[in-house]
Amino acid sequence: MSEKKGEELEERLLEFAARIGKVVDALPDSRMGKHIAGQLVRSGTSPAPNYGEACAAESKKDFIHKLSIVFKELRESRVWVRLIIKAKLLPNPRMTAVLNECDQLCNIIAKSLITAKANRER
Repeated sequence: MSEKKGEELEERLLEFAARIGKVVDALPDSRMGKHIAGQLVRSGTSPAPNYGEACAAESKKDFIHKLSIVFKELRESRVWVRLIIKAKLLPNPRMTAVLNECDQLCNIIAKSLITAKANRER
């Protein structure tokens, strides 16, 4: 991945983390809201720093491992966002935009993982 694209992706991951922070703060102060908030704040804010770690990986294997963590955390975040939508805890249009960005980030990271794994085998 080129350095510029890597920086753009890191910026998108940071923006996603900031949006997740706002979502978490907007969740209702109910048992369900608090539970989801605690889980989502962890999974939704970790992809950006983990991506930064992946970019500084010591080997291809280390890069793939760290990028896999980014993917795992994004997938978890997607489930929590979907639950917020299903449980109608926040307005649907707001959450649909967050879900769309999460889906896009998952797709980007998944393709990067496929490429990295293929390059490792060469």
